[in-house]
Amino acid sequence: MWTVALMGLAGLLAGGAISLRRQEKPRLLVAAFWIVAAMAVVVGWLLTLPESG
Repeated sequence: MWTVALMGLAGLLAGGAISLRRQEKPRLLVAAFWIVAAMAVVVGWLLTLPESG
């Protein structure tokens, strides 16, 4: 469940980054959106791994 939510969040953040880039907003803000989107994808992927413990 959390994986789906995080992947959806990553999609929204990526769309926001694309939108901000088209609006010619500061590059740092666009980069921050991409970084947080990538982090959401990584965490969502990590949640799919079987627990070793």
